[in-house]
Amino acid sequence: MIKTTLAVLTFAVYASAHAAGDPRAGKAAFDHKCGSCHQVGPAARSGFGPQLNGIVGRKAGAVGDYHYSSAMRGSGIVWSDKTLTVFLRDPEQVVPGNKMRFWGIGSAQQIEDLLAYLRQFQ
Repeated sequence: MIKTTLAVLTFAVYASAHAAGDPRAGKAAFDHKCGSCHQVGPAARSGFGPQLNGIVGRKAGAVGDYHYSSAMRGSGIVWSDKTLTVFLRDPEQVVPGNKMRFWGIGSAQQIEDLLAYLRQFQ
């Protein structure tokens, strides 16, 4: 019984740590997959894509200095870890007709890492 309880607790701690993501790995993922279109940080501005400061909790299509597609503006999405995870897996399936030309991220760990990095800019 004690071994089983210890195993369950160990798994729960591991799963919790895993779910938090690694911001350093997330920065690397951002630089490689997102950074050519998006910016984050104190000097971030919209360019080819909108800046992503404060993305969690923000309504999709709401950054004033970026011209979004009508699909994104009309999506009704409020960005959360859950909505961002689904969107990052397959942007075109979540918001058909959006302007983002990105095939998606297949790795759940890479998405968690990326979200951990973006959370630093809330």
